[in-house]
Amino acid sequence: MFRKIVSGDGFTCGVTKDGELVCWGPKSNGLGLSDKGEGFEVLASGRNSVCGVSKESGQLQCFGDETEFGEVPNRVRFISLSAGADHYCGIREDDHGVACWGRNVNSSSSAPNTSGFVAISSSDSTTCGVRELDLVLDCWRVHDSTKLDYSPPLELCSPGVCSPRGNCGDGWFAFNASILKESELTSLCSFHDLNICLRCGVDCLEGYFPSSGCNPNADRVCTPCSLCQNSSCYGVCKIPAEKSRKHEQREVRRLVIIIGCSVLGFLVMLNSVEADPDPVPQTGLLPSAVSLGETKIFRLSELKDATHGFKEFNELGRGSFGFVYKAVLSDGVQVASELEVLCKIRHNNIVNLLGYCSEMGERLLVYEHMPHGTLHDHLHGDLSQLDWSMRLKIMLQAARGLDYLHNEVDPPVIHRDVKTSNILLDGEMCARIADFGLVSSSERDSSKSDREGDVYDFGIVLLEMLKSDPPGVAEWAVPLIRKGKAAAIIDRNIGLPRNVEPLLKLAELAELAVRENPSERPSMRNLLSFLVLIVKTGLTF
Repeated sequence: MFRKIVSGDGFTCGVTKDGELVCWGPKSNGLGLSDKGEGFEVLASGRNSVCGVSKESGQLQCFGDETEFGEVPNRVRFISLSAGADHYCGIREDDHGVACWGRNVNSSSSAPNTSGFVAISSSDSTTCGVRELDLVLDCWRVHDSTKLDYSPPLELCSPGVCSPRGNCGDGWFAFNASILKESELTSLCSFHDLNICLRCGVDCLEGYFPSSGCNPNADRVCTPCSLCQNSSCYGVCKIPAEKSRKHEQREVRRLVIIIGCSVLGFLVMLNSVEADPDPVPQTGLLPSAVSLGETKIFRLSELKDATHGFKEFNELGRGSFGFVYKAVLSDGVQVASELEVLCKIRHNNIVNLLGYCSEMGERLLVYEHMPHGTLHDHLHGDLSQLDWSMRLKIMLQAARGLDYLHNEVDPPVIHRDVKTSNILLDGEMCARIADFGLVSSSERDSSKSDREGDVYDFGIVLLEMLKSDPPGVAEWAVPLIRKGKAAAIIDRNIGLPRNVEPLLKLAELAELAVRENPSERPSMRNLLSFLVLIVKTGLTF
């Protein structure tokens, strides 16, 4: 009885129940297997070669035409193999990632590294795999880095065969459909006494750490290193000791923006600063008519002490402690006018002003600290990837923040720089709009064209979120959407929901927002209404 059979050009090989490798056919002698009595667990064949995983050593062995398999990966254990015309790919045992080797295999066209795989299959030059995080197909070219000219279907794939095994055994687990987050899908098997048994993973792909181990009912859980919070994952995530100590202190810090009359800004961090109950009067600096609302007045000496003398002022942009905002203020009454507007702005989806200081010619603004960084860093940087549920929630919250600025603030605030780096994520992973206001009254008006500019920019953000590509995505994405091919722009590196219709509707909404004729764009209020319907249709938060 054969457990596995593969065929090449003029030969067929099979693995018997005992693991013995047997080959036959007119060209089978050319494989050089006559003295190979070793058993095999996994098998795949190219045109003139065959590779298998040794049952005894767990190592990969290949036979036949060496030009097809080239340099075989050493000291790597594989749980599954596939072969094309002159290449092989395998699923690694430790992290379930995919490695490919063979003739003219392009190292830059490696398999996607955002998910492990439960199954793979190859054609002449392309390999496809079923991702373990969502059971969706992912395909890539092996011999070059060009993109595929087609999109795999967005259907779920079975990770294996249903069997009546009550216990999958050591090193195996029974697949649990709950990881797919589909309320209507409780099992992939027709009967409750059937299971799909899969091999356990031990490690995780680079950039992730195992936060829980494999058990009979679930595989190990891989968590992004950006969420590493203690020493148990510092080694795996390669977090230096000094940086890890700063990481532990980051949650108790606040971000300070220093703004002067003729300087852009300095990077400083504020450690739980409290306002002086009896602050020094700011005589001559701000008119008494300024309404502070919930905003606190800080002393310059307090901020200087809290930041150890502003020693980090050279750290512009993202530093080791957090993020930097910079702006320019003019002197006199205009400063008071701008500050009064900022003091009045209070919204759950806005980075709110905590306090300010105006002493000795300095202008300092203290804002809330956003510990989870910017949307840009999650889409393009080293921070954790966001699933579709989180992405839609963030877009809805960001739209609410912009709608508040356009329609609830008096006078209305036009952002003029809406982009993913100005959408920040707080401690609860909620979106906050940042870097708005601080422009002259002659520039800040409620003209329709200015608001339509914000709508256009937000449309670019929607496209960037859908594809995880930089803002230039609009140049090629919009024509596809208008041709009814919105599915082609959706990022397949993220686990897709079973119902992709909301994502397609979101692409259509983005196309409306970025139309060249401003009069054809929806208002921010209407865009928000459309977005609420899209989110309610597809997801529950």
